[in-house]
Order: sequence, then structure tokens, then C-alpha cells
Amino acid sequence: MSCSNLTMLVSSKPSLSDPSNLSFRSVLNPFQLPTQNPASCTPSRSSSTQIQCGLRELRTRIESVKNTQKITEAMKLVAAAKVRRAQEAVVNGRPFSETLVEVLYNINEQLQTEDVDIPLTKVRPVKKVALVVITGDRGLCGGFNNAIIKKAEARIRELKELGLQFTVISVGKKGNSYFIRRPYIPVDKFLEGGTLPTAKEAQAIADDVFSLFVSEEVDKVELLYTKFVSLVKSDPVIHTLLPLSPKGEICDINGVCVDAAEDEFFRLTTKEGKLTVERDVVRTKTIDFSPILQFEQDPVQILDALLPLYLNSQVLRALQESLASELAARMSAMSNATDNAIELKKNLSIVYNRERQAKITGEILEIVAGANALQ
Repeated sequence: MSCSNLTMLVSSKPSLSDPSNLSFRSVLNPFQLPTQNPASCTPSRSSSTQIQCGLRELRTRIESVKNTQKITEAMKLVAAAKVRRAQEAVVNGRPFSETLVEVLYNINEQLQTEDVDIPLTKVRPVKKVALVVITGDRGLCGGFNNAIIKKAEARIRELKELGLQFTVISVGKKGNSYFIRRPYIPVDKFLEGGTLPTAKEAQAIADDVFSLFVSEEVDKVELLYTKFVSLVKSDPVIHTLLPLSPKGEICDINGVCVDAAEDEFFRLTTKEGKLTVERDVVRTKTIDFSPILQFEQDPVQILDALLPLYLNSQVLRALQESLASELAARMSAMSNATDNAIELKKNLSIVYNRERQAKITGEILEIVAGANALQ
């Protein structure tokens, strides 16, 4: 006997109300049991037994679901370990970035009375905008990549409605493949991310946007990335990368500056044999500069050296936040897939036991009937 057309795929958003309609999306290829005459094995929505297959096919299906569960659970633990390192990278890079902000603020205070031309802070009428879109390199992370791409599409529509030109700098394999399939969207450069963002990768992006802005090919550069909020939540955001804020704040597209100096640090622990999450608030401490601080060099020279460095640090932080969000989304997706596999295995085991019991009962009845016929 064989099973009918019951295809099970692994998904981050399972529907467990109907075991015959369970959906999984996983690294595994979709597996499907062989088909036979629908009369011998059919999924019934009205009956209590919704999956009816032969014992051999049910055993094969149960083993397949067990293997899928092991894989998704392993991927969940790997993502959990990596997201911890990604959070540490974000927090460890905070003092450097915040100290740069303090230096820029103090230099700006001394230059308020002077007419200084600084290219990276020069605000001019916007005719063309460069969008730096940061996506992931891999899938299996729920709607992470889809969310940031939708955010980019919405921003592109807004720019078109305003009559502004735009170009895209795509960072990440998923974004690259998306924009390659859409030649009507102008792309200035395709860049690939890495398993762990480095200053060298951030410098490549910063150099590209720096040259576009200083040469006046674009009048504004916006950074689209996924901000890490928690292990179960991440928000696609748009920040103005260039022109830089004179005081070093991080601002959105409407010019509203936000304070990102307070981070939430998530620690994975075990409690009563189960994986739990503990949350800590980390406030970065930076050096307080004296208001009468004197600079040995000309403040303009210091700004010319610090602003590209600060630009690089902002790009690096966006890459780190995007990676942490991707790993958290993957951990959540694999957790849902594991739970779904456990539920599916439970339902299949129930069906298997009922089929086995029915088969044994039928054989006993045949033996009894045969014995009665011989009497």
C-alpha cells in the first residue's frame, strides 16, 4: 500500500489546525510520498482520522519528519549562537561610534561662528537620491529579506511620486538577485555581504556613497536596513546617511534624530530544561569632553579626517544590525519549523497506531472467523 498525494513542506508560519494541510519550508527539498489509487488512501477533512496511509508509508513519513526536526533544531541552535556574537559586535562597536559623535559635537560647537564648507555635511536641493539597501545572503529566515525589499519598493514609489531620480546600491545576495531580475530599477553597484561584517566591507560601501555624494551625482544618500529590536522583532528602517548631521546624530528621512546609545542585550539560557531568553539593557559609557577643549590642529582638518571615519562606522553598524536581525529571524523560523515537525510527528504517530491497531484487530477477526468455520 502507498500514500496518496500528501505533500509536506516546512514553514515559519505553520497551520496546525489541519495536519493534512501542514506547510513547512526548509533547507530540505519538498518530499512527497508515492501515490496510489485515491480509494485506498485519502485525506479526510470531516473524519477524525485525517491522514490514512499504509503502515510502511506512515513509518517512512514519521522517520522523514524526525530527520527534518533534527535539522531545523540544529539550525535554530546555530542561529542562536551566532546572534549572540552579532549582538556583541554591535555593542562592542558602540563606544567608538559614540566617542566620534562627542568629538564631532564639540568641534561643531567651536565652528558655529565660522563659515566652514564641509562636503559631507553640505545640504543642497535634492534632485537624485541613492538608496543603500542591505539584505541577507541566505534565506530560511522568515520574512526578513521580503520586509526590507518591500520597504525599498515603497520608498522608490515615494521618490517617483515626488519626481525625484534615484539609484540603488544593493548589499546582499538576496537583494542582488531581486534587482537583477528587475532591470527597470537603476542599480549603481552590487555588493555581497559576509558572514560577519568587517570594517573593510563597510569601507567599500562608504567609499562608493562618498564618491557619489561629493561628486554631486546624488544629493542625498539613504540607508535601508533592518534594525534589531529583539529576538522576535526587527524593524526595517530608513536613515539619512548623507548629508551627515553636523552634530553626529542618526536621523531618519524626515530629519528626526534618534538616540541609539541604549541597547537591549539578549542572553539565551536554559530554565527547567527549556531554552529561554533573558533581556538586559546596556547603556554605553562614553568619555565626557570638556567644554573648553582645545584642538592642536585646525578643526576643519579634524572634521575632514573624522567624518569619513564616522560614515564608515555608521555603515558598519547598519551591517551588524542587519546581520543580528537576520539571525534572530532565522532562529525564530527554525523554532516554528521544529514545533511544526513535532506536532506533525505526533499526528502521524496517532494515525500509525490506529492503522496498526485496526490491522491487528482485522487479523484477529479473520482468525476467529476461520476457527468458527472449522467447527
